[in-house]
Amino acid sequence: MIQPEIETHIRKDPFANWLGATIETIEPGYSRVSLTVSEAMLNFHGMTHGGLVFALGDIAFAAASNSHGQTALALNVAISFLRPTGVGDQLVAEAKEVQLGGATALYDIVVTERSSQKLIAKSQATVYRKRDSFV
Repeated sequence: MIQPEIETHIRKDPFANWLGATIETIEPGYSRVSLTVSEAMLNFHGMTHGGLVFALGDIAFAAASNSHGQTALALNVAISFLRPTGVGDQLVAEAKEVQLGGATALYDIVVTERSSQKLIAKSQATVYRKRDSFV
């Protein structure tokens, strides 16, 4: 379980709130975030924009990597888009800490569609952990 002050700070994420993303769970080194795709989130092919899929995974990654209360900043994120989605689909991004070192940490991120459980995208990401705490 994470400290309430840390959870409150993470849940105030302006970008996540602007997108309408819901941070469902935050635990040490883990988070789950969801979002329902709207018409405004489509690309010109009528599919969910890749930037949205990336952003949802990034929100989960940020929550998981900052869940320890130590400022964590992304160094690298590599994503593979595996399946398209569309309006009304509910996307769920889960970020899990794979390795926590001194100054860096590694995370696996998966984005699935909630009702079908199909894998939409998969990412691996690295953060730099600053020495300071943000709360």
